Amino acid sequence: MSDSCSGIKDKGSELDINCINTIRFLAVDAVQKANSGHPGAPMGMATIGYTLWDMIMKHNPGNPLWPDRDRFVLSAGHASMLLYSLLHLTGYDISLDDLKEFRQWDSKTPGHPEFDPSTGVEMSTGPLGQGFAHGVGMAMAERWLASRFNKPGHEIIDHYTYAIVSDGDLQEGLSAEAASFAGYQKLGKMIYLYDDNGIQIEGNTSLCFKEDIPARFNAVGWHVTGPIDGFDIEAVQAAVAEAQAVKDKPSLIICKTVIGYCSPNENTPKVHGAPLGKECVLETKKRLGWPCDMEFFVPDEVREYMGKAIARGADAEKAWQAKFDAYSKEFPELAEKLLDQIDGALPDGWDEGITELFPAGTPGTATRAACGKVMNAIAQKVDNLVGGSADLGPSNKTELSCSGYITPDDPGANNIHFGVREHTMGAVANGMALHGGVIPYTGTFFVFVDYMRPALRLAALMGIRVINVFSHDSIGVGEDGPTHQPVEQLMSLRIIPNMTVIRPADANETAEAWRAALLNEYGPTAIITSRQNLPVFDRSDTGPAHELHFGAYTFMQSGKGTPDAVIIATGSELAIAISAAESLADDGVNIRVVSMPSWELFDKQPQDYKDEVLPPEVTARVSVEAGIADGWEKYTGNAGRVIGMKTFGASGPAGVLFEKFGFTPEAVVKAVKDLLG
Repeated sequence: MSDSCSGIKDKGSELDINCINTIRFLAVDAVQKANSGHPGAPMGMATIGYTLWDMIMKHNPGNPLWPDRDRFVLSAGHASMLLYSLLHLTGYDISLDDLKEFRQWDSKTPGHPEFDPSTGVEMSTGPLGQGFAHGVGMAMAERWLASRFNKPGHEIIDHYTYAIVSDGDLQEGLSAEAASFAGYQKLGKMIYLYDDNGIQIEGNTSLCFKEDIPARFNAVGWHVTGPIDGFDIEAVQAAVAEAQAVKDKPSLIICKTVIGYCSPNENTPKVHGAPLGKECVLETKKRLGWPCDMEFFVPDEVREYMGKAIARGADAEKAWQAKFDAYSKEFPELAEKLLDQIDGALPDGWDEGITELFPAGTPGTATRAACGKVMNAIAQKVDNLVGGSADLGPSNKTELSCSGYITPDDPGANNIHFGVREHTMGAVANGMALHGGVIPYTGTFFVFVDYMRPALRLAALMGIRVINVFSHDSIGVGEDGPTHQPVEQLMSLRIIPNMTVIRPADANETAEAWRAALLNEYGPTAIITSRQNLPVFDRSDTGPAHELHFGAYTFMQSGKGTPDAVIIATGSELAIAISAAESLADDGVNIRVVSMPSWELFDKQPQDYKDEVLPPEVTARVSVEAGIADGWEKYTGNAGRVIGMKTFGASGPAGVLFEKFGFTPEAVVKAVKDLLG
């Protein structure tokens, strides 16, 4: 290495250093070819990544879904080429051609890692702090399964969660929330390596970040090692071994590195988020003794050596399978149950009886209370339903009475005290879903969904099954006032792709909402429930609640054939629509009431069904929902009317607010009559 490089050198054998430089220059060449990306972090973290993947982590490139693999999260997702290079060199389904297609359309190597278990990418990262917090959920799920299924002499669930985190990750408030929660839970099998390079986009981190990181993490119950030399393989190995020996604390290893290592612009923001440029690439290769006339160069000895991960992984899984076979012989029912839970299967008869929870004659019930009753009935059979609320369990009714709360002394319980940490709650639930084996849920007041929106968006992006319960759904919150009344939140969730939003109108629709949520394995579900009591409809002459699975259905109609007008309602406003319909029917109007608890489920139905529920020829349509009105034109059409909110709410009794803001049967009747002339 020439004197023009930093004074820090890689420490390891010649083969080790060749492997590390291969990782570096695959990243450099991919970013240069794409003319876009972040070369600096992979160059600085290559030694750490190599040491983890080659010498420490338990993984099998031949089966990326092996249940007992170590989990790896690149929380600093902008360094994606570090991960792709490691996956390629260790034998995962990412080819050299895939690296050459970095950041291109439909490639396996997008700009930031995107969840793809088949290629070994454990989660989508990029929004800083998310990987940090999701990893906590992975570690929680590992410990939960181990406590439920491991037996003396049969430790079949026994793996670690590793992450590489950056300065930016630690600056995000989410990481502080998640670190506090992880420390309280004493997640000893969670080991994070902090890439402490001191540089971010605007300059040195000292411009805005001068925290005593060891003191901060020690204060919330972490084991902290370092700073260590992030270019010293033995130092990284020793620090991880030390962390593995600490069973009752998560670990943070502070690794001093140099961003853009050995490039002309090393240790500056210039190498963070832009290609080095051809001249700088050549100069960097010269400094590190790398062939200057070759791009995407992988020396034969490097490919052969790092490719040994394939055989090593196969041997590790084979040894685990032998242990699992012995476990299966001694505990056949547990073994079968474990595999089913890892596959995400639901037990036979899991939903029996939930439709009988609220028979005709049941008194008015808040859907939040109905939600709690349904959850508890389901948890009797789906015993891997795990979650909790952001310090609102008694109010959202999300506590499971069949179990206690997860603590370091009782890691296999079903309830979680998240504390007032909505963002961490969402991310931890996502991490548990990503790990597999548990079905996570969350709960909070609907207005606080804004605190957890980034995690909800990632759940939708990754298509994972997480159930989010949001209570206190509208101006029906009443006296708590506009700070606690969600008016825009319902519509804001509906615009997130792959998010299924369900706002049930009564207790029986709530039961069906839970059934739909658990059957939805391909994305998150938000169940929106009321604070106030709602009538439990006698459905002997109306649309059955199970039609909720169609998203919308004809709840009632006063006459036969094509109706004169249609009223569409959700949640608590269905009762208002029914009252209005009864008045209109008395006046001779053939009126149909449609319950539409879920736009997303309705939009998935065949056009014939949608036209049956909302006949195209009927243009007199009125929607009624105590949320922001914008968007309902999709179903009412431009000729219809939308009764909704156009402002924030107010403080006052719920009944008064509904009247003042125009959610009354009389207002609905007037709207319909105006349309009919």
